[in-house]
Formats: sequence, structure tokens, C-alpha cells
Amino acid sequence: MPSARWADLHLHTRWSDGTLDLAGVVERARATGLAAIAITDHDTIGPELRAPVAVVNGVEVICGVEVKAEVAGERGEILGYFLAPGHPALEELFGWMAAERRRRMEAMVARCREVLGVEIELGEVAASAAGTVGRPHLAAYLVRRGLAQSFEDAFSRFLARGAPCYVPLPRPPSRAVIAAIRAAGGVAALAHPCFLPIPDWEEVLTALVGEGLAAVEVVYPYETSRQPRHADPGEIARLVEKLDLVPTGGSDDHGPGSVKDALGAARVPYAVVERLRALAPSVR
Repeated sequence: MPSARWADLHLHTRWSDGTLDLAGVVERARATGLAAIAITDHDTIGPELRAPVAVVNGVEVICGVEVKAEVAGERGEILGYFLAPGHPALEELFGWMAAERRRRMEAMVARCREVLGVEIELGEVAASAAGTVGRPHLAAYLVRRGLAQSFEDAFSRFLARGAPCYVPLPRPPSRAVIAAIRAAGGVAALAHPCFLPIPDWEEVLTALVGEGLAAVEVVYPYETSRQPRHADPGEIARLVEKLDLVPTGGSDDHGPGSVKDALGAARVPYAVVERLRALAPSVR
């Protein structure tokens, strides 16, 4: 009897806020025994991904993305799978997000200067970013400068929501994000829903299905030290089944030495990959 095959559909690389390149992530995935992975960097697709799906050193690599979005009035994120890299709809969305991220980081750096009383330049913070610059790069900079003891310390004291250096990032509406993912031949999924304080999940998921959502992240290693979990994952899973959505899942791993080194903490059967592939125009 053949052994079960597994997938991790939520991974980050150095092109957003991870610590490894694609080769490094693939090597870790192989060592963990994964048959397939999805690279879902924040608001960008790195140049190492050149097709909606490819086999790299024996591991199936799905071209994905994780885009910040306003979901039912809350600050959520939408995952995309089997995307055509370089599609104009995605490039337009990423361009807008990159400009907003830079404006936000400029404001956060300015706040850090004021709060910490030291000179900090955005260029120094962004120097370690291969792609988009985000809070983990600022956290790493604060650690290197001896202004924080660790990533966790940097976030809890300065960079987390509600901390003195935090600045919110504007987000496009879920409808616009889902439309761009679908235009690029991909499948849209709601990321880590239990972090969102939604009073009526059936109503919200039904509305998102109307916008083109096809999947929901059901398997996820919820870690609540920086944000609370508002919903029961089991209840979300039941609603996903009721609404005939694809139940995706992944570890949200950012690599060794990052804010979340979690590869292997969450995985889904390979059958989930097959269901997503069947819905993706880019690979039909």
C-alpha cells in the first residue's frame, strides 16, 4: 500500500520576509517528507517562480502569494495558488501594495527614531530585503543594532499592533484581491480565518464565495502570543465542508531564525493540491 503524500501550502522565502531562498525551502520540505509546497510570499512573487507549478528537486512547487486584504471590515489575508507569474492583474496589485508598504515602513522608521532616540535610515533596514520590506526586516535591524534582544522582543515592545512604532498598512478589499488572483489563473483561499473577529462566519464565507473565493485555510498552527484566536478551527472546518470549499492548510513557515520557524507544524493531504489544481485555469 503506497504511503500517504502531504503538502504544506503556506510558506515564505526571502523575497518577502522569510530567511531562505527557494532552494533552501525545497530542501527543508524534502527533509520533512513533503510531496508538494506552495510559496506564498507577501504581496509579491519572487523571480525563482516562473510557472504556476514546477517540480524542483523532487518537490512539487506551486506558485502562490499571500495578499493583505480587508475582509468583512477586518484586516485579513488572501492566499492565491497556481498563479501565472507576471500577470498584469497581479503586477498592478503588487505595485500598489509595494508603494503602500514603503510609505508605511518610512513612517515606522520615523517612529522608531523618535521612540528610541537613535538615527535609523530606511535604506539600512531594507538592505537585507531581497524583495518587499516589512516589519521582520525592521525587527532584524533593531536586533543587529542591539536595540532589541530578539525578533519577539522587537515585535512585542515596538512593532506589534498597538506598540509605539506600529503603523497600519492600507489593504485592498477582498473582492479586488480575489479578482486579481482569478485573473492570473489562480485559486483564492482565505488565510488563517480564526485570527479574524467575525461574528457570523457562515454569512461572511458565503459573501466571499460570491466574490470568487474557492478555499479556506483550515489546517494552521495558531500561535496566539501576538494576536488572539477568535474562532474555533473545528467550526470553520464544518462550514468549509458545508459550503463545499477546499480545506487548505500550511505552516506559515518563514525559515530558521525568523518570526515563525514552523515547517512541519501543519500539513494537508496531497488530495487538497489535486482539488485546487482542478479549479485553476492556469494548469487545465
